[in-house]
Amino acid sequence: MWEKLDIRQEEREKIVSKRRSFLSDVWFRFSHKPTAIAGLMVIVLMILFAILTPSFTSHTFSSQVLDHVSMAPWLKSIALDEGEGYIYVNQNLKLIHVNADGTLGQTLTRLDEDDINKVNTYAFDEETLQLKYGGGSQTVVFEDGREFSDVVKVKNKTYLLGTDTLGRDILTRLAHGTRISLLVAFLATAVNMIIGILYGGIAGYKGGNVDGVMMRIVDIISAIPLTLYVILIMVIVENGMTSIIIALSSVYWVNMARVVRGQILSLKEQEFISAALTIGSSPKTILMRHLIPNSMGPILVTATMLIPQAIFMEAFLSYLGLGVQPPMASLGTMCNDATEMLRSAPYQLFLPAAMICLIMFAFNFVGDGLRDALDPQLRK
Repeated sequence: MWEKLDIRQEEREKIVSKRRSFLSDVWFRFSHKPTAIAGLMVIVLMILFAILTPSFTSHTFSSQVLDHVSMAPWLKSIALDEGEGYIYVNQNLKLIHVNADGTLGQTLTRLDEDDINKVNTYAFDEETLQLKYGGGSQTVVFEDGREFSDVVKVKNKTYLLGTDTLGRDILTRLAHGTRISLLVAFLATAVNMIIGILYGGIAGYKGGNVDGVMMRIVDIISAIPLTLYVILIMVIVENGMTSIIIALSSVYWVNMARVVRGQILSLKEQEFISAALTIGSSPKTILMRHLIPNSMGPILVTATMLIPQAIFMEAFLSYLGLGVQPPMASLGTMCNDATEMLRSAPYQLFLPAAMICLIMFAFNFVGDGLRDALDPQLRK
Protein backbone atom coordinates (compact mmCIF):
# COMPACT_ATOMS: atom_id res chain seq x y z
CA MET A 1 0.00 0.00 0.00
CA TRP A 2 1.32 3.44 -0.94
CA GLU A 3 0.74 6.47 1.26
CA LYS A 4 0.96 10.05 0.07
CA LEU A 5 3.64 12.01 1.95
CA ASP A 6 2.75 15.36 3.38
CA ILE A 7 5.31 17.72 1.84
CA ARG A 8 4.97 21.45 1.94
CA GLN A 9 5.04 23.45 -1.27
CA GLU A 10 8.30 25.23 -0.37
CA GLU A 11 9.97 21.87 0.22
CA ARG A 12 8.93 20.72 -3.25
CA GLU A 13 10.43 23.77 -4.90
CA LYS A 14 13.61 23.66 -2.85
CA ILE A 15 16.67 22.59 -4.85
CA VAL A 16 19.13 20.66 -2.75
CA SER A 17 22.69 20.00 -3.91
CA LYS A 18 25.95 19.17 -2.22
CA ARG A 19 27.92 22.26 -1.29
CA ARG A 20 31.37 22.44 -2.79
CA SER A 21 34.07 25.06 -2.83
CA PHE A 22 35.32 26.48 -6.11
CA LEU A 23 38.40 24.23 -6.23
CA SER A 24 36.46 21.12 -5.28
CA ASP A 25 33.84 21.97 -7.91
CA VAL A 26 36.55 22.38 -10.55
CA TRP A 27 38.13 19.07 -9.57
CA PHE A 28 34.71 17.36 -9.58
CA ARG A 29 34.02 18.39 -13.17
CA PHE A 30 37.62 17.76 -14.25
CA SER A 31 37.67 14.27 -12.73
CA HIS A 32 34.45 13.35 -14.52
CA LYS A 33 36.09 13.91 -17.92
CA PRO A 34 37.84 10.62 -18.82
CA THR A 35 40.16 12.11 -21.43
CA ALA A 36 41.38 14.76 -18.99
CA ILE A 37 42.15 12.18 -16.30
CA ALA A 38 43.90 9.98 -18.86
CA GLY A 39 45.99 12.94 -20.02
CA LEU A 40 46.91 13.84 -16.44
CA MET A 41 47.98 10.26 -15.71
CA VAL A 42 50.12 10.17 -18.87
CA ILE A 43 51.83 13.43 -17.89
CA VAL A 44 52.62 12.10 -14.41
CA LEU A 45 53.97 8.86 -15.87
CA MET A 46 56.10 10.77 -18.40
CA ILE A 47 57.59 12.94 -15.64
CA LEU A 48 58.38 9.87 -13.51
CA PHE A 49 59.83 8.12 -16.57
CA ALA A 50 62.07 11.08 -17.35
CA ILE A 51 63.30 11.44 -13.76
CA LEU A 52 63.64 7.85 -12.56
CA THR A 53 64.63 5.81 -15.63
CA PRO A 54 68.31 6.94 -15.83
CA SER A 55 68.76 5.80 -12.22
CA PHE A 56 67.76 2.22 -13.06
CA THR A 57 69.82 1.73 -16.19
CA SER A 58 73.52 0.97 -16.38
CA HIS A 59 73.94 3.18 -19.46
CA THR A 60 74.29 6.91 -19.94
CA PHE A 61 72.75 8.99 -22.71
CA SER A 62 76.17 9.54 -24.35
CA SER A 63 77.98 6.22 -23.79
CA GLN A 64 78.70 4.30 -27.00
CA VAL A 65 79.35 0.63 -27.68
CA LEU A 66 80.30 0.42 -31.33
CA ASP A 67 79.89 -3.36 -31.39
CA HIS A 68 76.21 -2.89 -30.46
CA VAL A 69 75.17 -0.53 -33.25
CA SER A 70 71.48 -0.50 -34.32
CA MET A 71 70.40 -3.46 -32.24
CA ALA A 72 66.62 -3.82 -32.13
CA PRO A 73 64.53 -4.49 -29.01
CA TRP A 74 63.87 -7.98 -30.41
CA LEU A 75 66.89 -9.69 -31.95
CA LYS A 76 66.47 -12.12 -34.84
CA SER A 77 69.08 -14.64 -33.74
CA ILE A 78 70.18 -18.16 -34.64
CA ALA A 79 69.26 -20.56 -31.85
CA LEU A 80 72.02 -22.84 -30.56
CA ASP A 81 71.66 -25.88 -28.33
CA GLU A 82 69.65 -25.40 -25.16
CA GLY A 83 71.69 -23.48 -22.61
CA GLU A 84 74.23 -22.20 -25.14
CA GLY A 85 72.19 -19.14 -26.08
CA TYR A 86 71.96 -17.59 -29.52
CA ILE A 87 74.10 -16.03 -32.24
CA TYR A 88 73.03 -12.59 -33.47
CA VAL A 89 74.22 -11.51 -36.91
CA ASN A 90 74.08 -7.78 -37.60
CA GLN A 91 73.99 -6.03 -40.97
CA ASN A 92 77.80 -5.98 -41.22
CA LEU A 93 78.03 -9.74 -40.60
CA LYS A 94 79.40 -9.15 -37.12
CA LEU A 95 78.49 -11.98 -34.73
CA ILE A 96 77.43 -11.34 -31.15
CA HIS A 97 76.75 -14.12 -28.67
CA VAL A 98 73.43 -13.68 -26.87
CA ASN A 99 73.08 -15.48 -23.56
CA ALA A 100 70.11 -17.72 -22.85
CA ASP A 101 68.53 -15.03 -20.65
CA GLY A 102 68.61 -12.46 -23.48
CA THR A 103 71.61 -10.42 -22.30
CA LEU A 104 74.39 -9.69 -24.75
CA GLY A 105 77.64 -11.58 -24.44
CA GLN A 106 80.94 -11.36 -26.27
CA THR A 107 81.45 -10.06 -29.78
CA LEU A 108 83.07 -12.80 -31.84
CA THR A 109 86.40 -12.01 -33.45
CA ARG A 110 86.43 -12.46 -37.23
CA LEU A 111 89.34 -14.65 -38.28
CA ASP A 112 88.80 -15.05 -42.01
CA GLU A 113 86.55 -13.74 -44.79
CA ASP A 114 85.69 -15.63 -47.96
CA ASP A 115 83.53 -13.30 -50.02
CA ILE A 116 83.50 -15.66 -53.01
CA ASN A 117 82.02 -18.64 -51.14
CA LYS A 118 80.24 -16.32 -48.71
CA VAL A 119 81.75 -17.96 -45.63
CA ASN A 120 83.28 -16.13 -42.66
CA THR A 121 85.20 -17.74 -39.81
CA TYR A 122 85.00 -16.53 -36.21
CA ALA A 123 86.56 -17.39 -32.88
CA PHE A 124 84.06 -18.52 -30.24
CA ASP A 125 85.48 -19.26 -26.79
CA GLU A 126 88.17 -21.92 -27.46
CA GLU A 127 86.84 -23.10 -30.80
CA THR A 128 85.98 -21.63 -34.18
CA LEU A 129 82.75 -21.49 -36.13
CA GLN A 130 81.75 -20.50 -39.62
CA LEU A 131 78.91 -18.32 -40.82
CA LYS A 132 77.49 -19.27 -44.21
CA TYR A 133 75.36 -16.46 -45.54
CA GLY A 134 74.79 -17.30 -49.18
CA GLY A 135 71.40 -17.89 -50.80
CA GLY A 136 69.52 -15.44 -48.61
CA SER A 137 69.89 -17.58 -45.47
CA GLN A 138 72.42 -17.76 -42.65
CA THR A 139 73.82 -20.89 -41.06
CA VAL A 140 76.26 -21.26 -38.17
CA VAL A 141 78.57 -24.32 -38.42
CA PHE A 142 80.80 -25.38 -35.50
CA GLU A 143 84.06 -27.33 -35.70
CA ASP A 144 82.38 -30.56 -34.63
CA GLY A 145 79.95 -30.32 -37.55
CA ARG A 146 76.92 -29.01 -35.70
CA GLU A 147 74.80 -26.70 -37.87
CA PHE A 148 72.22 -24.19 -36.69
CA SER A 149 69.95 -22.15 -38.92
CA ASP A 150 66.68 -21.75 -36.98
CA VAL A 151 66.01 -18.03 -36.53
CA VAL A 152 64.07 -16.96 -33.43
CA LYS A 153 63.24 -13.60 -31.90
CA VAL A 154 64.99 -12.97 -28.59
CA LYS A 155 64.15 -10.09 -26.27
CA ASN A 156 67.12 -7.76 -25.90
CA LYS A 157 67.59 -7.64 -22.12
CA THR A 158 70.71 -5.46 -22.26
CA TYR A 159 69.03 -2.70 -24.28
CA LEU A 160 65.28 -2.92 -23.70
CA LEU A 161 64.44 -0.45 -26.49
CA GLY A 162 67.48 -1.18 -28.63
CA THR A 163 70.39 1.03 -29.65
CA ASP A 164 70.87 3.79 -32.20
CA THR A 165 73.36 4.15 -35.04
CA LEU A 166 76.18 4.98 -32.60
CA GLY A 167 75.53 2.13 -30.17
CA ARG A 168 73.79 4.28 -27.53
CA ASP A 169 70.95 2.99 -25.35
CA ILE A 170 67.65 4.35 -26.72
CA LEU A 171 65.79 3.90 -23.42
CA THR A 172 68.22 6.13 -21.52
CA ARG A 173 68.33 8.68 -24.33
CA LEU A 174 64.53 8.68 -24.57
CA ALA A 175 64.23 9.42 -20.85
CA HIS A 176 66.88 12.13 -21.06
CA GLY A 177 65.25 13.64 -24.17
CA THR A 178 61.83 13.66 -22.47
CA ARG A 179 63.39 15.40 -19.48
CA ILE A 180 64.97 18.06 -21.71
CA SER A 181 61.75 18.64 -23.65
CA LEU A 182 59.60 18.92 -20.51
CA LEU A 183 62.14 21.16 -18.78
CA VAL A 184 62.32 23.53 -21.74
CA ALA A 185 58.53 23.58 -22.09
CA PHE A 186 57.86 24.24 -18.40
CA LEU A 187 60.51 26.96 -18.10
CA ALA A 188 59.38 28.68 -21.28
CA THR A 189 55.72 28.50 -20.21
CA ALA A 190 56.51 29.90 -16.75
CA VAL A 191 58.36 32.85 -18.27
CA ASN A 192 55.59 33.33 -20.83
CA MET A 193 52.98 33.42 -18.07
CA ILE A 194 54.84 36.10 -16.11
CA ILE A 195 55.51 38.32 -19.13
CA GLY A 196 52.12 37.72 -20.75
CA ILE A 197 50.10 38.35 -17.57
CA LEU A 198 51.91 41.58 -16.73
CA TYR A 199 51.97 42.87 -20.30
CA GLY A 200 48.39 41.96 -21.13
CA GLY A 201 47.13 43.11 -17.73
CA ILE A 202 48.69 46.57 -18.06
CA ALA A 203 47.48 46.94 -21.66
CA GLY A 204 43.92 45.92 -20.78
CA TYR A 205 43.68 48.02 -17.62
CA LYS A 206 45.21 51.20 -19.06
CA GLY A 207 43.34 51.04 -22.38
CA GLY A 208 43.34 53.91 -24.85
CA ASN A 209 46.61 54.86 -26.53
CA VAL A 210 48.67 52.75 -24.13
CA ASP A 211 46.69 49.68 -25.10
CA GLY A 212 46.95 50.52 -28.81
CA VAL A 213 50.74 50.93 -28.75
CA MET A 214 51.34 47.83 -26.63
CA MET A 215 49.16 45.62 -28.81
CA ARG A 216 50.79 46.88 -32.00
CA ILE A 217 54.11 45.71 -30.55
CA VAL A 218 52.50 42.30 -30.01
CA ASP A 219 51.36 42.26 -33.64
CA ILE A 220 54.88 43.06 -34.85
CA ILE A 221 56.42 40.26 -32.76
CA SER A 222 53.82 37.78 -34.01
CA ALA A 223 54.55 38.66 -37.63
CA ILE A 224 58.25 37.67 -37.43
CA PRO A 225 58.92 33.89 -37.77
CA LEU A 226 60.21 32.13 -34.68
CA THR A 227 63.10 30.53 -36.59
CA LEU A 228 64.49 33.98 -37.35
CA TYR A 229 64.40 34.83 -33.64
CA VAL A 230 66.38 31.66 -32.87
CA ILE A 231 69.01 32.42 -35.50
CA LEU A 232 69.42 35.98 -34.21
CA ILE A 233 69.67 34.80 -30.62
CA MET A 234 72.30 32.19 -31.53
CA VAL A 235 74.52 34.97 -32.85
CA ILE A 236 74.80 36.11 -29.23
CA VAL A 237 74.16 32.89 -27.28
CA GLU A 238 75.81 29.59 -28.23
CA ASN A 239 73.66 26.72 -29.46
CA GLY A 240 71.96 24.69 -26.78
CA MET A 241 69.12 24.55 -24.33
CA THR A 242 69.69 28.13 -23.14
CA SER A 243 69.09 29.57 -26.59
CA ILE A 244 65.90 27.52 -27.01
CA ILE A 245 64.50 28.75 -23.68
CA ILE A 246 65.38 32.36 -24.50
CA ALA A 247 63.85 32.07 -27.97
CA LEU A 248 60.60 30.52 -26.74
CA SER A 249 60.36 32.90 -23.80
CA SER A 250 60.84 35.94 -26.01
CA VAL A 251 58.02 35.06 -28.41
CA TYR A 252 55.40 32.74 -26.97
CA TRP A 253 54.08 35.22 -24.41
CA VAL A 254 52.13 37.16 -27.07
CA ASN A 255 49.22 34.68 -27.01
CA MET A 256 49.07 34.88 -23.24
CA ALA A 257 49.10 38.69 -23.40
CA ARG A 258 46.14 38.70 -25.79
CA VAL A 259 44.13 36.35 -23.57
CA VAL A 260 44.85 38.36 -20.41
CA ARG A 261 44.06 41.65 -22.13
CA GLY A 262 40.69 40.37 -23.30
CA GLN A 263 39.81 39.16 -19.82
CA ILE A 264 40.88 42.42 -18.18
CA LEU A 265 38.84 44.49 -20.65
CA SER A 266 35.70 42.54 -19.79
CA LEU A 267 36.28 42.47 -16.03
CA LYS A 268 37.30 46.07 -15.39
CA GLU A 269 33.75 47.26 -16.15
CA GLN A 270 32.26 45.04 -13.44
CA GLU A 271 30.71 46.41 -10.25
CA PHE A 272 33.38 45.05 -7.90
CA ILE A 273 36.03 47.06 -9.74
CA SER A 274 33.91 50.20 -9.38
CA ALA A 275 33.60 49.45 -5.66
CA ALA A 276 37.38 49.05 -5.39
CA LEU A 277 37.90 52.40 -7.12
CA THR A 278 35.35 54.02 -4.80
CA ILE A 279 37.23 52.98 -1.65
CA GLY A 280 40.49 54.31 -3.11
CA SER A 281 42.31 51.15 -4.16
CA SER A 282 45.43 51.76 -6.24
CA PRO A 283 45.68 50.49 -9.84
CA LYS A 284 48.30 47.97 -8.72
CA THR A 285 45.98 46.56 -6.06
CA ILE A 286 43.04 46.37 -8.46
CA LEU A 287 45.15 44.63 -11.10
CA MET A 288 46.96 42.18 -8.81
CA ARG A 289 44.23 41.39 -6.28
CA HIS A 290 41.05 41.64 -8.32
CA LEU A 291 41.49 41.48 -12.08
CA ILE A 292 44.27 38.92 -12.56
CA PRO A 293 42.98 36.42 -9.94
CA ASN A 294 39.55 36.49 -11.61
CA SER A 295 41.22 35.76 -14.96
CA MET A 296 43.16 32.69 -13.81
CA GLY A 297 40.80 30.24 -15.49
CA PRO A 298 41.59 31.26 -19.09
CA ILE A 299 45.21 31.89 -18.08
CA LEU A 300 45.69 28.31 -16.83
CA VAL A 301 44.00 26.88 -19.91
CA THR A 302 46.21 28.97 -22.20
CA ALA A 303 49.34 27.96 -20.27
CA THR A 304 48.38 24.29 -20.56
CA MET A 305 47.93 24.69 -24.31
CA LEU A 306 51.29 26.49 -24.63
CA ILE A 307 53.23 23.56 -23.17
CA PRO A 308 52.65 21.11 -26.06
CA GLN A 309 53.35 23.89 -28.55
CA ALA A 310 56.66 24.60 -26.82
CA ILE A 311 57.54 20.88 -26.77
CA PHE A 312 56.84 20.55 -30.48
CA MET A 313 58.79 23.71 -31.30
CA GLU A 314 61.77 22.54 -29.24
CA ALA A 315 61.72 19.16 -30.98
CA PHE A 316 61.39 20.84 -34.39
CA LEU A 317 64.31 23.19 -33.80
CA SER A 318 66.47 20.38 -32.40
CA TYR A 319 65.59 18.28 -35.45
CA LEU A 320 66.89 21.11 -37.65
CA GLY A 321 70.06 21.32 -35.57
CA LEU A 322 69.21 24.69 -34.00
CA GLY A 323 68.50 23.43 -30.50
CA VAL A 324 70.14 20.95 -28.16
CA GLN A 325 73.51 19.90 -29.52
CA PRO A 326 75.16 16.44 -29.42
CA PRO A 327 75.92 14.47 -27.38
CA MET A 328 72.93 15.71 -25.34
CA ALA A 329 69.73 13.86 -26.14
CA SER A 330 66.50 15.53 -27.16
CA LEU A 331 63.42 14.06 -28.78
CA GLY A 332 64.11 16.21 -31.83
CA THR A 333 67.77 15.20 -32.13
CA MET A 334 66.81 11.53 -31.73
CA CYS A 335 64.37 11.88 -34.63
CA ASN A 336 67.09 13.56 -36.68
CA ASP A 337 69.61 10.81 -35.95
CA ALA A 338 67.09 8.10 -36.83
CA THR A 339 65.97 9.51 -40.18
CA GLU A 340 68.71 7.81 -42.18
CA MET A 341 67.82 4.44 -40.58
CA LEU A 342 64.10 4.67 -41.34
CA ARG A 343 64.07 1.64 -43.65
CA SER A 344 66.39 -0.70 -41.78
CA ALA A 345 65.61 0.33 -38.17
CA PRO A 346 62.25 2.18 -38.05
CA TYR A 347 61.98 1.76 -34.26
CA GLN A 348 64.69 4.40 -33.80
CA LEU A 349 62.38 7.04 -35.30
CA PHE A 350 59.09 5.63 -34.05
CA LEU A 351 59.96 5.73 -30.34
CA PRO A 352 60.86 9.46 -29.98
CA ALA A 353 58.10 10.46 -32.43
CA ALA A 354 55.55 8.47 -30.43
CA MET A 355 56.78 10.13 -27.23
CA ILE A 356 56.28 13.61 -28.73
CA CYS A 357 52.76 12.73 -29.88
CA LEU A 358 51.88 11.18 -26.53
CA ILE A 359 53.01 14.22 -24.54
CA MET A 360 51.24 16.64 -26.87
CA PHE A 361 47.97 14.68 -26.76
CA ALA A 362 48.17 14.42 -22.96
CA PHE A 363 48.59 18.17 -22.43
CA ASN A 364 45.87 18.95 -24.96
CA PHE A 365 43.45 16.63 -23.15
CA VAL A 366 44.31 18.25 -19.80
CA GLY A 367 43.82 21.69 -21.34
CA ASP A 368 40.40 20.72 -22.69
CA GLY A 369 39.45 19.36 -19.27
CA LEU A 370 40.56 22.52 -17.50
CA ARG A 371 38.70 24.69 -19.99
CA ASP A 372 35.46 22.82 -19.33
CA ALA A 373 36.02 22.64 -15.56
CA LEU A 374 36.75 26.36 -15.21
CA ASP A 375 33.85 27.47 -17.42
CA PRO A 376 31.25 29.01 -15.07
CA GLN A 377 28.49 28.39 -17.61
CA LEU A 378 28.94 24.63 -17.18
CA ARG A 379 28.62 24.76 -13.39
CA LYS A 380 25.48 23.03 -12.13
